[in-house]
This record gives sequence, C-alpha cells and structure tokens, in this order.
Amino acid sequence: MTEGGLLVSVPRGGPSVVESICALIAAMRLSAFDFPFDASLIADEPVSPRDHARLLVVPRTRGPVFQHAQVKDLPTLLRSGDVVVLNDTKVMPARLSGTKRASGGRVEVLLVRPVEETIWEVLVKGRVNVGQIIQFHDEATAEVMERSRERTVMRIRTRGGVKDLLATRGSVPLPPYIRRPANERDRETYQTVFARAEGAVAAPTAGLHFTERLLADLAQTGIHVVTVTLHVGPGTFRPVTVEHIEDHRMHTEWFEISEETARCVNLARAEGRRIVAVGTTSVRALESAVSSAGILQAGAGETRLLLTPGCPFTVVDALLTNFHLPRTTLLMLVSAFAGLDHMRSAYEEAVRARYRLYSYGDAMLIH
Repeated sequence: MTEGGLLVSVPRGGPSVVESICALIAAMRLSAFDFPFDASLIADEPVSPRDHARLLVVPRTRGPVFQHAQVKDLPTLLRSGDVVVLNDTKVMPARLSGTKRASGGRVEVLLVRPVEETIWEVLVKGRVNVGQIIQFHDEATAEVMERSRERTVMRIRTRGGVKDLLATRGSVPLPPYIRRPANERDRETYQTVFARAEGAVAAPTAGLHFTERLLADLAQTGIHVVTVTLHVGPGTFRPVTVEHIEDHRMHTEWFEISEETARCVNLARAEGRRIVAVGTTSVRALESAVSSAGILQAGAGETRLLLTPGCPFTVVDALLTNFHLPRTTLLMLVSAFAGLDHMRSAYEEAVRARYRLYSYGDAMLIH
C-alpha cells in the first residue's frame, strides 16, 4: 500500500525518519550515563515463576512518584485497547568451545550470523589468524577466513550442518556479567515463552518475564499482543568507549515487521490507543520502520538506530524494560524515552529498594 493506507513496505536502504532526526541531536558525554550501580544486585538466576519478578512502575511525564508491583500485575496496570509489542526472536545456543590445531590452545567462538550456510560472522575469545583451523570435536572444524577489527569470518565444516552442531555442542551465550557457566536450564530460562524466529545471540530480556498465563490474562483484559522480530546481536554487550556518544557506531541488527503487526499498530495509533513496547529491541524495530508520514511499515530491513536523549519516539507510548548497565546504549534509549534525570531517579529508587539488575533481573514499566 501507499503511505495513505495503513501499510507500506520498509525501505531497504537509507536511514529511518527517527534516525535522520537523531543525527541532528546535540552531542552528549558518556559520563552522563554513570547511573547508580551495585554489583551485588546483578541477578545470576531468574525468578520463578517468571512473571513474579518485581516491577517498578515509573510515570513517564510526571515527577519521581514510583509504584512497586510485580510483572504479573500488568493486566491491571495497562489499559484495555493497549497494544503490547513483543520481540519473538529466538536465542541460538551459539557459543562453541574448541582448540587450535597444532598448538592445542583453547578458543571460544560465538556464532553471530550466517554469511552463507557454512560461512559465519563470529566473535572469538582467543588469538587466531587467517588460516587457523579450530577443532570443535572429531567431526567439526572451523577455518578463519577473515580477521580484522571490524569482523571475523569462519567457514565451518561439520557432517550434520551448523544448526545440528549448535544443538549438540553449543551453549547459551549468557551475558558476560553473569559470572557462572551456562547450564542446561538456561536453554529454557534464557528464552522467551513466545520465541519463534531463531537468530539472536542474546535474549530480549524484558520478554523473559512473560508466561503463557500472563499472555492469556492480557488478552482477557482487552489488551492486544503482537510481535516483531529483531535478532539481538553482540552489540548489546558492547561497551560504549567513546567520549561523545554520537561517535559510537551501533552493530547492524536484522528486523522484520509483519503486515499484521503494522496494521494493528497503525490502527491503534489512529484511534488514540497506546503502543507498549516490551524491551529496547522492540522499540528499535518499531522506530526503525516509520515512514515520513508517521506510518509503521511492514517488511524486513537492518537497523543501526541509536536512540539518545532528544531523539523523538514516533510509535512507542510506553515501555517495559529491565535495568541496564551504566554507559550502555540500552540505558541511553530508556533515558531518551523518559528523560535523563527522571531515569536517574528511577535507578536510585531501584537500587535503594534492592531490585535485581540486568538480564535475569527485575523490570520497570515506564508509562
């Protein structure tokens, strides 16, 4: 359809409308995102049941008057007619351990995304050069084809295919601030209950709090649930090291908006109903696919969208998100959404009240 209708296609090239505006925003220093932090609050294990995680309710447009709840209370906190947007990406067991041929040195490889069926862009923990052969087990090897500051590419040789290799030998790529090895339980707990499209190397962590019961309760309350797909890449773990945040270069991430989701979101916005994004990845997918007429477009594309204070939010009205590391693009996004000082107050409240932090931690609802 044209922009005059409810559905158009995501443009394959060029920045989104939001990205173009963000490029004009005045510079900010990284030190502005030194938020309150207590390492003892980092969660190594998730809450069970998932939806019993604590929830800090933060008014987006008013002063620091906070409410303490649980994620299972969402049906009473949201409004009938709201549209909740989930990221249905599925985490790959993408971490492989191997040894370098000849030397026997240990190497850890994180498969990021395929270039071809057997050729993958990867991250490597350990020193390797072009031509190096890595042995994963008796019937699986990888050869380093490209090694540069920008990326590392390997050709993987295995009898049953790369997906079979990951299924049998791969482990869940837990974030580096979780200081324990991944275990079999993480294959379930570090995956949303609605995960569908495999391709992520990190979970959309706000979505980890949802249960089938909670989804049913939302539907019963008249709240609509739709999905987008954004394959979370390793950039989610990448620290920002530049002094001026506009100099930070985001990793490219693939996303897709279905026709059904675009239609539902555009209709809700036309009728004045709220769009509630679950997680920063859902926000980035939605805000990367807005036309110049303010219409959410269906289709697939890639995004490097960096949302920082001053950037507009065209689609999203409310946000459910976890608590993020200082000096990260995730923290910049929530500060852009609710205001830097307001978010600093919310994080101070979370630390004071001993909320659990980061991927397996608690959440906040900004609305």
